[in-house]
Amino acid sequence: MPDRDTVSAVLGDLRAVDGALYAAVAATPTPALDRALRLLSHAADHSKISFGVAAGLALLPGRPRRAALAGVASVTLASAAANLLGKRMVRRHRPDREEAQVAVARHVRMPESASFPSGHTASATAFATAVGVVLPPAAVPLGSLAVAVGYSRVHTGVHYPGDVAAGAVLGFAAAAVSLAVVRGLGCGAGRGAGRGTG
Repeated sequence: MPDRDTVSAVLGDLRAVDGALYAAVAATPTPALDRALRLLSHAADHSKISFGVAAGLALLPGRPRRAALAGVASVTLASAAANLLGKRMVRRHRPDREEAQVAVARHVRMPESASFPSGHTASATAFATAVGVVLPPAAVPLGSLAVAVGYSRVHTGVHYPGDVAAGAVLGFAAAAVSLAVVRGLGCGAGRGAGRGTG
């Protein structure tokens, strides 16, 4: 088993890589993307995108409605785990956006909460995963959207890449737990996954 000094050294190296990736994104000029990613990051506040998609799915009977239920349950769990547990346990400081010289055109409001893990990423990943399991045609577009939301948080300077990676892992876990709970309650979140019924 690695000793404490080895673990500390490895963690230090990982933080250095994380910081270097953040700085590289900040230093790369992307004027054509800045406004779109800033708007996406803002739109993902409080999981507005996910809840909007869920509302649309809930209007359709059968599998889409079950997907909406599973997605909302996953977002709820992921958000609670990220904000009530992860951020309070790790308490990582937000990046210094000014020191990294993140372009002002990218700026969104810097949250006051801790940086690790990314709650936006956790919720978006959880929603995409849960909905994608129940409604496979939605997996690719929602998964792509979750990746874009996660990247937007680094691009706008409010998260390190490591925060986003941790948020994604948390989102996958939240989706797995939520799907199991929804199935256990008899809501049939995964029922008929291989059939062509709607």
